[in-house]
Amino acid sequence: MPIASKLSQHLLQHGIDCQPIHHPRSASFEQAIESSGAVPELTLKAIVLLDRKGPVMAVVPYLADLDLPVVNKTLSRELQMLSADQSGQLFKDCEPGNIPALGMAYGLPILIDSEVLEFDHCFMRSGCASTMLRLPGRALRMAMKGAIKVNVSVWPEVVEKTLGDGVNACRGNLSLDGVAKKLQQVYKLPPMPETAVRILHLTSDPDSDVFSLSDIIERDPSLSAQIMRYARSALFSYRGELTSIKDAINIVLGFDRVSKLAMGIAAAKAFSISEDGPLGLKNFWQHALYSGVLSQALALMSDPELHLNDKDAYLNGLLHNFGILLIGHLFPPEFKMLNKLRESEPESSMQDIEQQVFGMGSAQQFIALGHGSMGAILLKMWGMPESTVKVAAMHQNFSYEGEYESEVKLVQLSNYLLAQYGIGDEPLDIDATELCLALGIDEDKAFALAELTVDQCRSLDGMTSQMVA
Repeated sequence: MPIASKLSQHLLQHGIDCQPIHHPRSASFEQAIESSGAVPELTLKAIVLLDRKGPVMAVVPYLADLDLPVVNKTLSRELQMLSADQSGQLFKDCEPGNIPALGMAYGLPILIDSEVLEFDHCFMRSGCASTMLRLPGRALRMAMKGAIKVNVSVWPEVVEKTLGDGVNACRGNLSLDGVAKKLQQVYKLPPMPETAVRILHLTSDPDSDVFSLSDIIERDPSLSAQIMRYARSALFSYRGELTSIKDAINIVLGFDRVSKLAMGIAAAKAFSISEDGPLGLKNFWQHALYSGVLSQALALMSDPELHLNDKDAYLNGLLHNFGILLIGHLFPPEFKMLNKLRESEPESSMQDIEQQVFGMGSAQQFIALGHGSMGAILLKMWGMPESTVKVAAMHQNFSYEGEYESEVKLVQLSNYLLAQYGIGDEPLDIDATELCLALGIDEDKAFALAELTVDQCRSLDGMTSQMVA
């Protein structure tokens, strides 16, 4: 039984396109996702609810919980969740614990989280413990045409200790934790693109290899071209011929650098912002690439007793400004104003400019914390490493003390050095000497390294243009 009979009939009758993914029999949903190669962030789960008026199916992302009070308020009902055994009584043709998210095939009214309908494609149970289904986004939207659509997902909370302590900068005295939770309820935060998710999962697999990584990258022609251009840049001075992604990884770049760069490039595709202006996509990527390279080089120069990982430093430098992309994506009017002010007030700090912009408009309660904390919220939700989340949150805080303090200072120093060349958005009036002392780096050598890095990275500017094309 690859697909439950009622579900199979429903799909056929309504012309709903789907692809069965067969896998070894699984004892749990988690195991089925892993065995089938499904992307957890794009997988749907069905939750069956019941009250005196009858059953209802709620559909939410696999990694999220259901906000039952919102469901009941929306429907004016008193629904309660059914146990797996109780739910199974409504799905006689399904194996236990394998309820599909298309409850309309069983005559159930459906309530679906609005965010799910934005997915390019999704995965779900088929009613069988050895088959998952993959539906294109258009097929899912067709299948859910009569469903009630509302934001009913509750994602794992982004706790305050991740983003910083004692900050209540938002109107209404919301904590960072509260901002994260409310932001998820009100706005559609972009899911991490599938390619980035696959690379993230690959890097956490101890058995991953160059062939697996190159296979993922080669599926995306644009990403492949960018990686090849990166490998051929003056940054690495390789004069031989590179004909494949495998060569680029094995001969020039290495597994870790490629995986982190590819993940960052792929993740940025979740956003849609203007290319132009000091905060536009073109300058964002120039800053990100330069910062990644320089942060990694500075980590290798730092005091060995700090145990700074140069590969983590590269990712931290690359992603620390992702909050700019998120603000541009969610709040275009505020971002447009921010971009104009940054251009007209180049001597002002980003924090000062953000406070001017974020004190106005309907979004102020969410973005008054600045792009650092906004980026950290998203990176945390996407499952990025803790050091990357912390650096994103704290890279504008020059008095920060705590976990990953050295990693934060490293990116701050990198940003300061790049600012000498008009790259990035950080102020020039910070104490670089203090940062160098804290990191055990000779200040003169740091400046010399920055000059060399910027000179070598100029060959990446063409890659930046390609990335925003």
